[in-house]
Amino acid sequence: MANDETDRLLGEIGQLLAEDTAYPLDGTLLYACVRPSMVSPAIFKNRANSIVYRGPDVDRWFHLLLDLLEAEEPKCRWAEIEYLIAGDTFEVAYTYPDEIDPDEDTFERRDRIVRKYFGDKPIVYPLGLPDDDDAPYYDL
Repeated sequence: MANDETDRLLGEIGQLLAEDTAYPLDGTLLYACVRPSMVSPAIFKNRANSIVYRGPDVDRWFHLLLDLLEAEEPKCRWAEIEYLIAGDTFEVAYTYPDEIDPDEDTFERRDRIVRKYFGDKPIVYPLGLPDDDDAPYYDL
């Protein structure tokens, strides 16, 4: 599945993750759902007693992740990527559309995948994100 374009784009992902200097790069996980017209990235940092969510700049991630998806042959296109930086290396795992349970809640799935890498520690979200009871609610 890997090709020169895929390798180049995976390198760009690592460089973009390295720009966040508020936390060490070691123990960084990018988890993203990617569809032809939708990109939903989430970045997590493994800390001693917690997992910290780092809000990604979707504008910067959109084309990079979409280009990575489109670098694959249509029959080999994945739906989710897990990109983990551990020490001086990174590993990538892809999940294909037929491997995703359509009944599983998106946030529960994401949290389960994060815990797969970092264990059962609390995930700390900034205000206004998934578990924030004070976030505005709109009934449509």
